[in-house]
Amino acid sequence: MMSPGSGISLDPWFDNYADRAAGLSASEVRALFAVASRPEVVSLAGGMPFVAALPFDKVRSSVDSVLATQGAAALQYGSGQGLPRLREKIRDVMAEEGIRAGVDDIVVTTGSQQGLDLVAKLFINPGDAIIAESPSYVGAMGVFRSYQARVEHVEMDDHGMIPEALRERIEQLRDAQVPVKFLYLIPNFQNPAGVTLSASRRVEILDIAQDNGILIVEDNPYGLLWFDSPPPQALRSVDDGGVIYLGSFSKTFAPGLRVGWVVAPHGIREKLVLASEAAILSPSSFAQMVLAEYFESHDWKAQIDIFRGVYRERRDAMTNALSSYLPDIAHTNPAGGFYLWLTLPEGLDSKDMLPRAITELVAYTPGTAFFANGQGQRHLRLAFCYPEPDFITEGIRRLARVITEERELVDTFGPASSETPVAANLESPPPEVS
Repeated sequence: MMSPGSGISLDPWFDNYADRAAGLSASEVRALFAVASRPEVVSLAGGMPFVAALPFDKVRSSVDSVLATQGAAALQYGSGQGLPRLREKIRDVMAEEGIRAGVDDIVVTTGSQQGLDLVAKLFINPGDAIIAESPSYVGAMGVFRSYQARVEHVEMDDHGMIPEALRERIEQLRDAQVPVKFLYLIPNFQNPAGVTLSASRRVEILDIAQDNGILIVEDNPYGLLWFDSPPPQALRSVDDGGVIYLGSFSKTFAPGLRVGWVVAPHGIREKLVLASEAAILSPSSFAQMVLAEYFESHDWKAQIDIFRGVYRERRDAMTNALSSYLPDIAHTNPAGGFYLWLTLPEGLDSKDMLPRAITELVAYTPGTAFFANGQGQRHLRLAFCYPEPDFITEGIRRLARVITEERELVDTFGPASSETPVAANLESPPPEVS
């Protein structure tokens, strides 16, 4: 690979890379971090949990206790499957969503992102299809792309993935003789759209997957962060033979510890342990012991309830500001989690609009980050999890100014592109997600 016009190689090893390395590229979310971290910018872009709401005195006491009583073990290698003591607490966490699992069913990972990578490594051959929601999590798109998968999006509305659209996509792939390795879902307060898969659709989608012999990967980092009422119980609670479940402490405790987990059918679980040992030997003993100590010694359910209150207040600040400053703009109204999905007026492009937004000192994530096929120009994700409510209101005020100016330019000069709106079922103002 040569730098333009110079004849100088930017990377002398470029031709030596494996083909799958071509799928490794910086996401649009990652590219925003440097800009969004500037103090003068109101960042509605990143999904960072508000860890300042944690009781730091209790966290510190857990750290001190681990070092005082188990310091040597905490700083040593551990089991590739994870600390049994922590896996016991993970069982309690999952029981809140109806999942009954044994300690041996759980594999601790370095964040649920590693769990997703391990599942992809085990199942994906180049050219295999992965079915995902439209839109879907940018980190999952990166993982699937790195293993040279073909990501097939299926439309959603305000009740989650549309079962009939799923049937049609499976039939199309079968007719094209493309292997479908699994269906990837974020059923609760989905990233990026914020919608929740309804109880009736969960049953229907499970039936579709079973009828077609398709594994489901259920990614559930936000399920306990509901605002007014819990979401339907987990898919894994209904089908423990056809669902791989991914969980995480990153949203309900702290992402800095990098602890997640996978629950999978027996044969898959054994291969996950082997794959994890090959990749990292073992997850962090220290992080696992701190979490186990905290969850055993403190009221973790009360702390999650505090997080719910924090994020509910911030969701309300964002939706109220949108009603005030952008009353005619369609958006989802999440009943939990971190995110809201906004649909721009015809002719506007969220990616092209971002530089103007940055000059107005507000950041968001363009919708194109959440599609494997480059779509999403008329959409953007807004994260309400991290900024204080007053900053959210100010950020929406700044964003409204940008959108108003862009609309005036389009009205005067015409749209820069004529892209057909993506995820049309999410473009009318939806009711509260059930």
